[in-house]
Amino acid sequence: MRDFYFSYPTRIYFMDDALTKAKKEFEGIKKRVLLVYGQGSIKRNGIYEKVMAILKECDKEVIEFKDVMPNPTYAKVLEGIKIAKENKIDFILAVGGGSVIDCAKVIATGACYEEDLWEMEFNKKINPQRSLPLGAILTAAGTGSEMNDIGVITNEAVGIKKGMKAKAPLFSILDVGYTLSLKRRQLFSGAFDTLSHSLECYFGNSDRDCVSDDIALAIAKNCVMNIYHLLNDENDLIARRNLMWDSAMAENGLTKIGKDLDFMTHKMEHQLAVYTDCNHGEGLAIIQPAYYEYIKDKASQKMLKMSKVVFDKNTVDEGLKAFRKLIKDMGLPASFKELRSRATIDDEILEKVASSVSIVTTVPYVLNREEILEILKSCR
Repeated sequence: MRDFYFSYPTRIYFMDDALTKAKKEFEGIKKRVLLVYGQGSIKRNGIYEKVMAILKECDKEVIEFKDVMPNPTYAKVLEGIKIAKENKIDFILAVGGGSVIDCAKVIATGACYEEDLWEMEFNKKINPQRSLPLGAILTAAGTGSEMNDIGVITNEAVGIKKGMKAKAPLFSILDVGYTLSLKRRQLFSGAFDTLSHSLECYFGNSDRDCVSDDIALAIAKNCVMNIYHLLNDENDLIARRNLMWDSAMAENGLTKIGKDLDFMTHKMEHQLAVYTDCNHGEGLAIIQPAYYEYIKDKASQKMLKMSKVVFDKNTVDEGLKAFRKLIKDMGLPASFKELRSRATIDDEILEKVASSVSIVTTVPYVLNREEILEILKSCR
C-alpha cells in the first residue's frame, strides 16, 4: 500500500423514510437553499413535494435551479453559479441522480470563487478548496456521486468531459423508495456504471495482495449477484438496496486507497459523450469488454483473478464471455449500432474521441491513440 490520506466527510442516511429521519440536517442549515434538480421526474413521482414540505417545515427560503441534463454541461454549471451568487445562497440541496449531484457540487464550489473554475483547475492546476455546504437526495444509483468529491462535467466549448474537484456532500439520503420509478434502462445502466467503477479501480496498478483490490472485487461480485436478482424480479427491494450501497462503496474512495487506478474505459466513454448523446452506462457496456479483450494478455494475472472472483470462471476467456453475457442479459447494447443515440457514430467521430481522450498511464498496459482508435472501431 502506498502512502495516503483518507477521510469520510459524508453522513449517510440509508433507510426507509430517510428524509424524515434526516430532519435534523435540514434544521441545522442556514436560511437560503438552492434546490437543484433535473428535468421533472421528481415532480412526477412525488419526491419534490416531500422535499419542499420538509424545507418549509424547517423555515427555509428555497430558490430552484432545474433542468439539469444528463451529462451536465459547464454552461449549466455557470448558470447555477450565477444564481447562487445573486441570491446569496447558504446551502445547496441536490435531488436526483449522479448528473444532478455532480452539477450541484461544482456549483457549490464555483459560488465561492470569482475566478473561472475550469481555468483554475485544468490550466493553472489549482484545486479549489472552498465550497458552499451541500446535501444530496439520491433518486438513481450508479455514479457514486452521493459520497465523493468529484463532479463530472462536459465543457462543450473545449470538447472535453472531465471530473472537476469539488467537496463531497455533508449528508446524503439513500432511500430505495426514491428509485422505484426508474425505468429499466436507467436501472441497469446505473448498475453497470457501479460495476465499471469497481473494476476500473481493481485494474489499476497495485502491489501484492492489495486489500483495496480485494474490496473492489467484492463490490463487483456483489453487484453482479444483485443484477441477476433484479433480472429475475425488478421489484426485488433487497437487490435494489444492495446495489444502491454498492454504488456508494465503489466510488467513495475505499477501492482507491494506496494504489493506482485504471479508468481508461471511463475516459473513452466520456469523450464519446462529448460528441454524441451517449447514455453513460450503455457506453461503458460497449467499450469496457472491448478494452479488456485488447489488454487481456498484458493484464493476465488481474484478468484471471477477476474471472474467478467476480464471475466464478477458471479462465480469462470464460470470464470475458460471462461479462459479455451479463451485458446481454441486462439488455444493454453490445455495439455502437445498438446504442440509442441520435448521432451516427462513424469513423470521424471515433477519430475525434481517440484524439481527445486523456491517456491513463497507471494501468497494466498504456495505450497509444492508434490503439484507442482500434478498440473504439472494434465496438462498431
